[in-house]
Amino acid sequence: MDRRDYPTLFLLILPAALVFLAFFIVPMVRLAFVGASGEDGLAAYVSVLTTPRHFESMVATILLSLGVTFAALAVSTVAGLFLVRNRFPGRETLISVLTLPLAFPGVVIGFLVILLAGRQGLVGDVTQALTGEKLVFAYSMAGLFVGYLYFSIPRVILTIMAAAEKLDPALEEAARSLGAPAWRVVRDVILPALKPGLIASGAICFATSMGAFGTAFTLATRIDVLPMTIYTEFTLNANIAGAASLSITLGLVTWAALFIARSLSGSTVAASG
Repeated sequence: MDRRDYPTLFLLILPAALVFLAFFIVPMVRLAFVGASGEDGLAAYVSVLTTPRHFESMVATILLSLGVTFAALAVSTVAGLFLVRNRFPGRETLISVLTLPLAFPGVVIGFLVILLAGRQGLVGDVTQALTGEKLVFAYSMAGLFVGYLYFSIPRVILTIMAAAEKLDPALEEAARSLGAPAWRVVRDVILPALKPGLIASGAICFATSMGAFGTAFTLATRIDVLPMTIYTEFTLNANIAGAASLSITLGLVTWAALFIARSLSGSTVAASG
């Protein structure tokens, strides 16, 4: 690049750099300082390990996010491959319906879970009619799992479909012609080819589940995940420093997951929350 192009390049980069500085670097640095400004100082950043409630909340959030990620990958991989390899009337409509949850905020998804498995939900009415006892799980981790899975599947299935469209059918045909059973074709041909998409979409799903708040807030009767713990710390307990330190910790865990996924997949992974 010619040195005469440097001023032009600088002018092109400057707006993005200013936005990045104003809306990311400055707030994050401020948040980090606030996290260390409490009575515990820098020790606040290890409260997630030393405070039982914070530790349990972090573990629950990670386990929930992992469960949602693996479930979404399993469902979306099967559905995505089917939709890519089959053309039938109403296919585009079905894809639109599957991606519809992307239009809903977390609060609406939480409300849908309540209508499904809440005290006046469909599941409760059916189980009461069949067994005489009403099954209610909307206000527990099971309900939150359903809600997170609901908005995670569209994110994953679109990525899987994009990756599946690039698969070479000749490789599968060659494997079958050599006598490989269907499960070997899936294990040795299809899944390795989908690996970058699986890792990227799984990382997005995990990161989104780690930081999701609206659905948890709507269902938060017996739910203690880290976003709710952070909210409780700065609203009910007025523990601004504790909330800030937990926010930084949550961000670091999510960033680590995205970094590992990008290293494994060899492609850019970004989260939307």
